[in-house]
Amino acid sequence: MAEIRNYTLNFGPQHPAAHGVLRLVLEMDGEVVQRADPHIGLLHRATEKLAESRTYIQSLPYMDRLDYICMMCSEHAFCLAVEKLAGVEVPLRAQYIRVMFDEITRVMNHLFGLAAHGLDLGAMTVFLYCFREREDLFDCYEAVSGARMHAAYYRPGGVYRDLPDAMPQYLPSRFRGESDLKVLNRNRQGSLLDFIDDFTQRFPKYVDDYETLLTENRIWKQRTVGIGVVEPERAIALGMTGPMLRGSGVAWDLRKKQPYDVYDRMDFDVAVGRNGDSYDRYLVRIEEMRQSNRIIRQCVDWLRANPGPVITDNHKFAPPSRVEMKSNMEELIHHFKLFTEGMHVPEGEVYSAVEHPKGEFGVYFVSDGANKPYRMKLRSPAYAHLSSMNELSRGHMLADAVTIISTLDIVFGCIDR
Repeated sequence: MAEIRNYTLNFGPQHPAAHGVLRLVLEMDGEVVQRADPHIGLLHRATEKLAESRTYIQSLPYMDRLDYICMMCSEHAFCLAVEKLAGVEVPLRAQYIRVMFDEITRVMNHLFGLAAHGLDLGAMTVFLYCFREREDLFDCYEAVSGARMHAAYYRPGGVYRDLPDAMPQYLPSRFRGESDLKVLNRNRQGSLLDFIDDFTQRFPKYVDDYETLLTENRIWKQRTVGIGVVEPERAIALGMTGPMLRGSGVAWDLRKKQPYDVYDRMDFDVAVGRNGDSYDRYLVRIEEMRQSNRIIRQCVDWLRANPGPVITDNHKFAPPSRVEMKSNMEELIHHFKLFTEGMHVPEGEVYSAVEHPKGEFGVYFVSDGANKPYRMKLRSPAYAHLSSMNELSRGHMLADAVTIISTLDIVFGCIDR
């Protein structure tokens, strides 16, 4: 009888489930994974090092490009860290806008994660459904910031500008007739808040559609139930956060445990799993989309009733209005110094974290009082989750490794930063 020996297999980075940037070296015993060694270094962004030679405001757009599925949540952690060290007060309206867009971003992330998860496991339809809804949310990003992905909308001290009173509409073209335009623009007749409100009313039905396709689908359950099980104690030891931790039954959510901005005013539930497998993590993300929808509705209602400033009036950290800048010498000087020299943050160190859609995303600064950080270190949830790949996949089949990569919901811009 021939001797059976383990062999090594390169999984990715060109494999569709490795999403172009993950190379796994798998030690296989036939179809069974004995060891998984994730190789990073295929998308090095050097964000932490670049921050040392950029002003604080110049570093902010780099946050969008870390996890390029959860753009504004990363910006939020950066702004909170600057505000904590500098002692900047954020207007209440700006806090509500931030929380609303954090939750819009969470829905966008989970839609993308579910779409990719489904596609990796062979479910094509859910991919198309999820991307259909993401387009509406990209339109919200574009309406408020001018960019569909890399918004750079948050600022230390608030947000760049208030919500627009009109929602951009589709224009006539040779590909669209009058009747098509009416359908496309029917929920774009009012403000951005009207459009978001309309979306929140439609969205629960869409989530029901995803669940109809997947939740009781026997193939989906065969591919996810019992795959990549993590016990609660082990999840904590591995540094897991977000849906990876809550899927194992640990009800840890920074929005509840260490609330920031106006999360302490929000009424929502923390989604928690029981079994710690890929199926429970899928259910947690589905429920998180429903809860995010609840939070967005609360923010829309409050923002409609409460106008006000959206950025601090401390001109060491936020520019004066254009009108003031053009009519007052002091304001002109503030404007010029802020956009040439940047803001000076007091000496000290600070760590600030947010409940990112993938887990706890933290920003650690050391400031020497200059207009740029002396050092910056980012705490990426995806980095901790990828490090558990060896433990999660050991003893599973090769096809299950695909499921485990998908359930980690990793983005390499955040891992290889």
